[in-house]
Amino acid sequence: MIIKIGKANDNDYVVNDSHVSRHHAQLTRDVDGCLLLIDMDSANGTYVNGSRIAQKRVSPTDSVKLGDRYSLKLPEVLKSRNDYSEEFIALRGVYNKYIEQKVKIQSSNQFKTRVYQSLPFALTGLIGVSIGFMGKGNPVLWGVSLFVAVCAPVVGIYLGAKQSAKIPGQLQDLANRFKIDYVCPKCGTFLGEIPWESLINKKQCPVSSCKAKWVNE
Repeated sequence: MIIKIGKANDNDYVVNDSHVSRHHAQLTRDVDGCLLLIDMDSANGTYVNGSRIAQKRVSPTDSVKLGDRYSLKLPEVLKSRNDYSEEFIALRGVYNKYIEQKVKIQSSNQFKTRVYQSLPFALTGLIGVSIGFMGKGNPVLWGVSLFVAVCAPVVGIYLGAKQSAKIPGQLQDLANRFKIDYVCPKCGTFLGEIPWESLINKKQCPVSSCKAKWVNE
């Protein structure tokens, strides 16, 4: 990627300022994705964070001036080429986090549901063993055992069903947040549940009115 910057109309990024040379600077991105700003022997110089440079690696947050007064905003320069590759890279974390949380919700709720449904039956068996040790024929213990044997499974089934009912709501809340975050960084179109690794192969937004570049070549 090479973006030519200057006052002349044949530049990729045209600057209308009398202190800026016709072909003032170039912004390039190397194979590692790093940005390199090169001064093209301009009359008034190129400055990065207050220091005049011939060429220097820069980031979008650096303060850049062309000449002694024109402030160059690197994010705007990059967008002049429809370049949204940095923002698109960040979507990888959004997708991975969504999948991790989705799996966590499903596995956690399934485990809790099984515990709620199984524990009452285990409790019933434990009480039965206890009664056997404490003596047969005790009507009070027999009554307690019968009560637990009838009620415990019912309670377990109720708690298990209640826990299962939470899953759709939690997944829906997660999906709603995902639909807000997992979008084209330019046009905001939701990208679906397509894995990030598959989207990067498309290299650009499929929306015809957008075509934002997701990958710089």
